[in-house]
Amino acid sequence: MATFPSPRLEREELVVTAGVRIPLREFDFEFMRSSGPGGQNVNKVNTKVRLRWSVAGSSSITESLRERIQDKYRRRITVEGEFLVTSQRFRDQERNRADCLEKLAGLIRDVAVARRTRRPTRPTRASKERRLDQKRRRSRRKQLRRSPGDQE
Repeated sequence: MATFPSPRLEREELVVTAGVRIPLREFDFEFMRSSGPGGQNVNKVNTKVRLRWSVAGSSSITESLRERIQDKYRRRITVEGEFLVTSQRFRDQERNRADCLEKLAGLIRDVAVARRTRRPTRPTRASKERRLDQKRRRSRRKQLRRSPGDQE
């Protein structure tokens, strides 16, 4: 039997990071028939899972995190403001449900830490001198390659 990722669930909530925990009651799960191999099982059992999460209506995330999620994943968010994640990787519903939660946690983890803005820096005097010295050496090397009749 294959192992599958098990999302961290504590007291009925999905633990994304130490500071981000989302209650499972905020998620809606839809189950439908999966595509791909699986024989009769595929035709009879609703194993594909679609997770819907209202990003706009969630009280468990900060406003800045909400904005970063909406900016980065705008194609995954419906007009109603619901974040969609689907899984049909496994042949049973429960593992696909866990896979959806793990995918969502990974996506949120990617934007959970705000990117630090770059502070512009100036090159040091020594680095400028090294660069100019290298330019002089390169120029001299190329001058020496020229034949004596090439001077302009």
